[in-house]
Amino acid sequence: MSSISAETVAQQHQSIELKIVNPTELYDPTPNGYSHAVVAKGGARIAYISGQGGEDKNGKLATSFSEQVEQAYKNMLITLQAMNAKPNQVTKITTYVVDYNPSMLEEMTKQVKIMFGDALPAQTLVPVPRLALDGMLFEVDAIVILDD
Repeated sequence: MSSISAETVAQQHQSIELKIVNPTELYDPTPNGYSHAVVAKGGARIAYISGQGGEDKNGKLATSFSEQVEQAYKNMLITLQAMNAKPNQVTKITTYVVDYNPSMLEEMTKQVKIMFGDALPAQTLVPVPRLALDGMLFEVDAIVILDD
């Protein structure tokens, strides 16, 4: 039977280190709730979270845009917790918004900052004509670096 060294055990429990990259030569994206890039170090596993929308546990879709955005991030948090991950391990999100207009950005940014705090992931916003469900206005997916 082989033994495992203390160094191997320490390496297996190494935390993920994320480095936020916002070059000074580019505009500051943090007021809009994202970072230009995120570099992950220390993890060997990547998880992909499918698009989370504004549906509750019973599949009932919230009616307003702001309620859907809030519920989508609650759903993402539940999914992260099911993988023993935290929001600061999310490196990239993509948001899909039906009939996007700039007035929606404030609500989305508010929820992103509630979810991620200062560890803002890289983010892409994609305006779309519709989503999978009738009445669905918002969806967000994510890439997550998991602890090894």
